[in-house]
Amino acid sequence: MPPRLKPAPKLAEQFYSSPQWRTLIKQIKQERGNWCEICGSTSRVIGDHIKERKDGGAPLDPANIQLLCITHHNIKTARERSHRALGQT
Repeated sequence: MPPRLKPAPKLAEQFYSSPQWRTLIKQIKQERGNWCEICGSTSRVIGDHIKERKDGGAPLDPANIQLLCITHHNIKTARERSHRALGQT
């Protein structure tokens, strides 16, 4: 049996390291609280675009940002990728 290959580590886009993005997420967490908007978890909460940038979502509009735990972020991202691959929006 051939050895299994490990997937390449995910590299975040430079946008998500920008001072503008980091400042915006810090501000949103201060205003809304640092918890997942789906389950209320306070573990590994990150900013997520409601409408992804790839799909035309506004990159720095607070109304297009939600706070999600990493689990819910990964679920949403996988769902969005699947829809995109199938040509759905």
